[in-house]
Amino acid sequence: MKQVIQNFKTGELFVDDVPVPSLSKGTVLVENKFSLISAGTERSTVSVGKANLLGKARQRPDLVAQVLQNIKKEGLKATLDKVKTKLDSLKALGYSTSGVVHATMDTKGVFKPGDRVACAGQDYASHAEVVAIPQNLVAKIPDGVTFEEASFTTLGAIALQGVRQANPTLGENICVIGLGLLGQITCQLLNANGCNVFGIDLSPKLVEISKENGAIVSMLRNEANLMAAVENFTKGHGFDSVIITAAAPTNDPIELSAEITKKKGKVIVVGAVKMDIPRDPHFYRKELELKLSCSYGPGRYDVSYEEEGIDYPYAYVRWTEQRNMEAFLQLLARKTINLKPLITHVFDIAEAEKAYDIVLGKIKEPHIGILLKYGDNEDKLKTIYNVNATPISKINAGFIGAGSFAQSYLIPYVKTGHGSLDTVVTTKGITAKNVAEKFGFNKASSNTSDVYSNPEINTVFIATPHNSHAKYVIEGIKANKHIFVEKPLAMNYAELEEVKKVYNGNTSKLMVGFNRRFSPIAQEIKNRLKGANEPLVMNIRVNAGYIPKDHWTQIEEVGGGRIVGEMCHFIDLMQFFTDAKPVSIFADCITSENSLITVADNINVLVKFSDGSIGNLIYVANGDKSLPKEHIEVFCAGKVGIINDFRDGVFHSGNKVEKLKLAGKGHKQEILAFIDALTSEKNSPISFESIYNTTLVTFKIQDSLKTGLPQKIDDRL
Repeated sequence: MKQVIQNFKTGELFVDDVPVPSLSKGTVLVENKFSLISAGTERSTVSVGKANLLGKARQRPDLVAQVLQNIKKEGLKATLDKVKTKLDSLKALGYSTSGVVHATMDTKGVFKPGDRVACAGQDYASHAEVVAIPQNLVAKIPDGVTFEEASFTTLGAIALQGVRQANPTLGENICVIGLGLLGQITCQLLNANGCNVFGIDLSPKLVEISKENGAIVSMLRNEANLMAAVENFTKGHGFDSVIITAAAPTNDPIELSAEITKKKGKVIVVGAVKMDIPRDPHFYRKELELKLSCSYGPGRYDVSYEEEGIDYPYAYVRWTEQRNMEAFLQLLARKTINLKPLITHVFDIAEAEKAYDIVLGKIKEPHIGILLKYGDNEDKLKTIYNVNATPISKINAGFIGAGSFAQSYLIPYVKTGHGSLDTVVTTKGITAKNVAEKFGFNKASSNTSDVYSNPEINTVFIATPHNSHAKYVIEGIKANKHIFVEKPLAMNYAELEEVKKVYNGNTSKLMVGFNRRFSPIAQEIKNRLKGANEPLVMNIRVNAGYIPKDHWTQIEEVGGGRIVGEMCHFIDLMQFFTDAKPVSIFADCITSENSLITVADNINVLVKFSDGSIGNLIYVANGDKSLPKEHIEVFCAGKVGIINDFRDGVFHSGNKVEKLKLAGKGHKQEILAFIDALTSEKNSPISFESIYNTTLVTFKIQDSLKTGLPQKIDDRL
């Protein structure tokens, strides 16, 4: 399918062929008919992409702060690699479209193939021939509403939410500052609500258009008699509310709004404007109410609503994102809103670059609403594209999932180990195409069957969200592929037992990404403790840092939480040092009434092993970021090995201390060890028994927390 893409590193904007996005639970696959270019928002987005590195930093200081913090945490090289991966990416543009449902897996059974729908959402409702949209960001188009009109629905919902924040009543005097597309729609909504609308903008053309679209009076910001006109319009009282729909780098809209609002009036900020709120003379003395409108309504930025499809109760949250979309569509159906005067340009998707030249000012043409049109294309539902024609090696790999972790720590090392990269599969075709071009994969796909059914691919790397790992491992083993899967192997007992059942008796090799055992310093310490024939005492402290509850790793159904998703690393490391089976565990965590805290992220776990060794894991999310993340101590036979965040360490023996300058967490070494096992037909670098037991222990940790009792580890293999 064709999609509008911007290379975030170079700023280049183009239309390219990419695999169609995949359909998953809770989503709707839509063939677009029209999409709307939101000139204000997309001009800003594209401009950031076109800026040089310094320009990007100036425009996104929040990301600069994250980079500096990451340098302290992971070091300069690792951080630079991450930054390069983020910059060298393809960005989808657009967030408001209309089209026809091709297929659906919405959990409520609302949508059916053939339904006409409007779609919303950045990175979802993109300028592309086909889009996959979460079910709560899709709304049916009523009869009488054209696809062209429906493509405005996201902007309409944003304007509607801004009006709701003002809560206007019949006869109120309301000013709209900023008469671009969002402001024009806002004027019409206010007019439909029985308000007296006054518009202000810098553009003479937009001022004139607004007079035909709901505004009784509209004026230029720099007109000398503006304040006199405001006084006459409001009879000297000032506006009941001012809605700012402008996008401006200055503080002028805020200062102007305070000046022209009546005492105890409201200022509603919808657009992206500078917000240095001056206390005097107006905000304080008039007791003004300042309100921000969050995009297109309740549900925005809520993962459970937007991605998981969990709706808010109608009786308690009357207007959500989706219900605002539906309300705007109903206004279009009743002809209360007239969008035709706002459509200034319509381009075919193939001409999208010209459309953006107008938005960016390269082509000087007056514009408001610019639409992209999508025709019939036989290849728009194609799942796989050839990108390169590189000869395959003995180890010919397919990747399922290729996020920033896979791009930084997995894919490069497959190439280092002389493996060939055949096919990369991601849910979004634009990502697959980007990764394929960046790393030299032969094919880009959005369908896992393009990997599993390919007889030339003998090895599959899985780096998807945790809840899909077991499923993809099972499919891979059944297809007789060697499997490397990022941790965890499974999310629950049932999945783990199913993996074991399929794996037993199969010739495929299975590896899980427990990289720390392959780190140079862990290998060195184990070698120095060889032959002691004495149980070990291991103490591992992980200052993991806080992760919000709405992060995907914390959602039980998706990421499984940090016990299953992260603590498995350290259970595996204990098994590596002991070469023994875990036999029992006991775990306890903090108690807290703070709803923001995940108590199980602050935990102490004691593990007993079959050789008499014990391991103590202290895993915390409530520590300070300045403390290094991981500290490991291994005691045995009068010797002590210490690992300082896998950057260096020390070894105590014979009343002497030796520094160990061995850095790295073992990502490269684990991939090379796995590839060597495949090419040399050796056993897998980690036995299935060890992988199984590590995963089992994480489930037992959860059981111990629930019961408050120690848990025995059964010998199930």
